[in-house]
Amino acid sequence: MSSKFFAKTAVISGAAGGIGFALAQAFGRAGMNIVLADIDKHQLRQASESLQGENIPVLACELDVTDYDQWLATIAAAEDRFGEIHMLINNAGVGGIPGSIEDTNHQTWRWVLDVNLMGVLYGAQAAIAALKKHGHGGWIINVASMAGMLGMPYAGAYCASKAAVVSMTESWAKELEPYNIKVSALCPAFVKTRIHQSGRNRQEQYQVSGTQSTNKAKAQAGASKAAALVESGIESELLASRVLEALETDQTYIFTHPNYRSVTADRAAAIDSAFVDAQNSPLVSHLQDQDIAKL
Repeated sequence: MSSKFFAKTAVISGAAGGIGFALAQAFGRAGMNIVLADIDKHQLRQASESLQGENIPVLACELDVTDYDQWLATIAAAEDRFGEIHMLINNAGVGGIPGSIEDTNHQTWRWVLDVNLMGVLYGAQAAIAALKKHGHGGWIINVASMAGMLGMPYAGAYCASKAAVVSMTESWAKELEPYNIKVSALCPAFVKTRIHQSGRNRQEQYQVSGTQSTNKAKAQAGASKAAALVESGIESELLASRVLEALETDQTYIFTHPNYRSVTADRAAAIDSAFVDAQNSPLVSHLQDQDIAKL
């Protein structure tokens, strides 16, 4: 195991269970100080006690990732306890409720986007000064999904949120390169977690109200299918080991399911085909020899 993580500090959202806790264990066993942040107070306490039982230095912070002030408080508490912060893992996420375009409730969209997208942004904004100021570099790991690499029917909100996380990761990787802060998007397929039960922690402000409602029969059928796929997934401990492995070679995209390569290859082929169509267009073909704008 690489020593580059030893005695450094990681802040992990959604860390009381599932992928977040598996990553906390893996990085803790690699010698890191671990800041567990989660909305579930009861499970957070259990997770903290479990890491303490392994003699892993740990701080537990209650955190709703949709509340920026709570993020600021978490980062302040982490610095107060451990000093420097070297890693941020934006893991907290929800699956939403499967539904068609016309049936998915607006509050469900806001819930999914606020947790999965804005929660990642808030985490990065709250932590970035701490990651930069010691000058030793570090890591940001944004937990996206294979759903961020391809759209899936009846999962528009979830796919949109994860695609945005992938795009933010690509942007931040370039922006933070001068600071030696590596930014990665973790894009697993199905992992055995409780994401299909994420409604258990759905905040009050995102509860369904008003006249728009989700078609319950479709939602239940979709939820049952999603639950079966999640429960057939890989163990979160295997995913965590894969993350450590990928960080050894500074991967921007961390994939855990190589069997999905053909899916992304099909998407890439469709995109390339669309460029060929533009190249053959009498309207825009003259642009093909124009220099690409430097960003």
